[in-house]
Amino acid sequence: MNVVIIGSGIAGLASAVRLAIAGHVVTVYESNAYPGGKLTEINIGEFRFDAGPSLFTLPELVTDLFKLAGKKPSDYFEYEQIEKACNYFYEDGTFFSAYHDKQKFAEELTNKLGITNTKPLFKYLKKSAKKYALTAPLFIEKSLHKLNTFTNLNTLKAISNLGTYQLTKTINDVNESAFKDPRLVQYFNRFATYNGSSPYKAPGMLTMIPHLEHNIGTFFPKGGMIAITNSIYKLALELGVKFVFNSNVKEIKTEGIKNKKVVKGIMLDEGYVPADIILSNADIHPTYTKLLKNEPQPKRLLNQEKSSSALIFYWGINKAFPELDLHNILFSSDYKVEFKHIFSYKSIYYDPTIYINITSKYKTDDAPKGCENWFVMINVPANTTQNWDAHVAQARKQIISKINRILKTKIESHIVAEEILNPVTIESRTSSFGGSLYGNSSNNMHAAFLRHKNFSSSIKGLYFCGGSVHPGGGLPLCLNSAKITTEIINEDYS
Repeated sequence: MNVVIIGSGIAGLASAVRLAIAGHVVTVYESNAYPGGKLTEINIGEFRFDAGPSLFTLPELVTDLFKLAGKKPSDYFEYEQIEKACNYFYEDGTFFSAYHDKQKFAEELTNKLGITNTKPLFKYLKKSAKKYALTAPLFIEKSLHKLNTFTNLNTLKAISNLGTYQLTKTINDVNESAFKDPRLVQYFNRFATYNGSSPYKAPGMLTMIPHLEHNIGTFFPKGGMIAITNSIYKLALELGVKFVFNSNVKEIKTEGIKNKKVVKGIMLDEGYVPADIILSNADIHPTYTKLLKNEPQPKRLLNQEKSSSALIFYWGINKAFPELDLHNILFSSDYKVEFKHIFSYKSIYYDPTIYINITSKYKTDDAPKGCENWFVMINVPANTTQNWDAHVAQARKQIISKINRILKTKIESHIVAEEILNPVTIESRTSSFGGSLYGNSSNNMHAAFLRHKNFSSSIKGLYFCGGSVHPGGGLPLCLNSAKITTEIINEDYS
């Protein structure tokens, strides 16, 4: 079959590989001049930065693509496991490292936070692993919109353990009941940000996320996160996938009447391109409002609360900071108020939590000798009508003040290169509606069931993948989205 994929984000790239392996003729149309969507890079002078996702878990989701193609993964992509998931800093002067090794992490909490009873930690991580084992086969690895998903033993097992998921509690509720130390509660609350949600609203089921870091581990791709994009893109080319860059898709063309429609092709600036199958890797909102504007709109889905976005400063720093590692967090003094600002007030809290990613700690040529490349990010609301020029200027001052205060430095004197990404520029570069990083938020217990399905029920030949559809945003979920969608396509056209 002749397949057109709209967008070359990570789900689009992985889908292209899977469909080419299945024997389809695949062409990818991308509005940017490069593949990868959010998973790209920025170069400022002698400094290189991974521009999008910075945390790498479940590497097998990448290497499986090469195995599926009959290739040796290490010929294309290599990675290493890292000992520390992240360093954490608090306003009270507390600092600790979240080690992958659970026993070492427990000892760190005893030494740094004074927590003498670490049994609740091991109990919590065991529960996290159980939640993941029960829910992943249903909520992450399969379509929630196909009957056969609900007619197997894994599903029956998942449903029979509904009480385990703590759906009626929030992440914060679960964490406060598990830990007495508010710093540890804040630490585990942070995992809600991995899908752009609030720990004070998102369901307790999402306390399975720490399982990925503490029970499985975090990793660093050799070459940086961009190596994920580059390696899959290289494989796709070898498999005969055609990429058309700087190509603006204007419309998805369909034919038929009422609910009996079929895709016919796409309209580009330069003309019409026929297709048997169309797979949109674009955000679901512009897919409907721009490419399918004459079709019925799923308004309930499109009007859902969006996930958080990001304000990112890419700083070239002319100094080395040995107290920092690959991943670092400087926590807000009032986490609950910070999230209220993001999701209720649609503004930036004056004391935001700061994430600093420094890939030059592992990939030394990302910065000149004695220097570091700082990816400095805070969570912010998706764009509506905010004055981002004013927000960026004010947030920059607050971020610098907090870094200076906690790290006891004068960071502004060490910034020798800078580029800034805000929700508006994120949307313009990636078509993510409002610059939201993960599509719709997960700020209610039904969120997993409220993401758009991976196929159209009313238009034959139309499919969807990526962070704004099932199973959600973030690198692992996008790769699973590609797997789910292509399996449905291959089943429909076998």
